[in-house]
Formats: sequence, structure tokens, C-alpha cells
Amino acid sequence: MFENIFSRRKNREIETEKPKITADNHEKNSLVISELSSLNIDVEMQHLPVADFLVNGVAIERKTISDFLSSMINKRLARQLEEIKQYPKSLLIIEGIDEQELYNDCNHEGINANAIRGFLLSILLGFQVPIIFTKDYADTARFISVLAKKEKREHTSLRARKKTMNKKEQLQYILEGFPGIGPATAKKLLKKFGCIRNIINASEEELKKGIGKKAELFCKIISDRYC
Repeated sequence: MFENIFSRRKNREIETEKPKITADNHEKNSLVISELSSLNIDVEMQHLPVADFLVNGVAIERKTISDFLSSMINKRLARQLEEIKQYPKSLLIIEGIDEQELYNDCNHEGINANAIRGFLLSILLGFQVPIIFTKDYADTARFISVLAKKEKREHTSLRARKKTMNKKEQLQYILEGFPGIGPATAKKLLKKFGCIRNIINASEEELKKGIGKKAELFCKIISDRYC
């Protein structure tokens, strides 16, 4: 009886445990940290050689718009983006789009707008680091909070399992095993002939009317002998 009581108490403690994140010491005086605390997030301050925040394996680099522009000019951000890619998951937050304009068609702080657009594209396509634009520090904290809670739920409760296919999906899956037969062709054949038996029994000419030259390879495979 006593063991059951303690077990229930322990389970309640686990359920109410605060999500934990790690922040770099440079973020100590930022408003993001105080906002995270108000959102019931346990923030541990450390010296992080890479990134501003670590949230369950996700490395986050946070930049205000002015910091983003200056680090773009002196190429500091390019180096930081290379560094955070050491983590399996990484993220760049550009903060303050409600407070300061990132760019316009005129030169902004001496930077051409298209240069900023090009750099944003290089972050996404070259460095392959996702970007989130936040309204202000409070919005940044909410994104980090959601990520901390979301990742925690996924790591504790998500279990991989095979998907159970319905009848149509099973028939389509069988046909897609043939070379040159993709999802669209498989659906087309099933709609035309109704079932796999009718497809197998159809002549090459009948199949050509539906799938063109792919019919030749299909007929060859179903006619080939195993030995």
C-alpha cells in the first residue's frame, strides 16, 4: 500500500516537472530570460561555445535585427551558422520585426535590401538553417517555450509504429513495387481495371492505352520466369 502511494506521488512530480533549457551566459541580462522564467521554464545559465540556447538538442542562435545586420557585415553570423550545424538540429531566430524594419527597397544602414534578401536565402539554402522571425523578446521566449515543451512530449511519449494501410493503400502499395509504377500510375491502373487481377490479365495493348510505354516493362516483369 505504501509503495503505491509513493509511486503516485513520484508520477505527479514527473508530470509537473518544469521544462529545462540551457542559455549562454551572454543572455543573462536579456529580457528573453526573464520572460522564459515567467513561462515556467527552468533556465540554466552556462558558457556555451556554440549557440545562445540549447533546447533538447536544438541549437538556437538569437539575433535582434540590428545585431543580425552588423553580424552580416562583419561575417560573424556566417561563422556562427557553421558552428551550430554541429548539432543535429539548429535554428536562427531574428527578433524584433515589430520594432525595427529588417530592410526596405532603399538602402538600410548602408546595406542594400537585395543583399539582405540574398543573405537570408543563403542561410536557408546554403547553410540549411531554418529561420524564425519574432515580433519581440516576448515572442522569442514563447517560441522557445513551445519548443521546449513540444520536444519534451515527443521524447517521452512518441513511439514509432508501422502505419496500418487501408484496402486501397494496400493495392496501390503492391503496384508501386513494379519499376516505373509510381503513385499516380498505380491509381490510374486501379481506377481503370478495378483490381490487381484484372491488371495482370490485361493485354499489353490495353495497358498501353492507360500507361503508355511503361506497359512494356510491366508486361515483361509479370511474364518473366523466376529461374
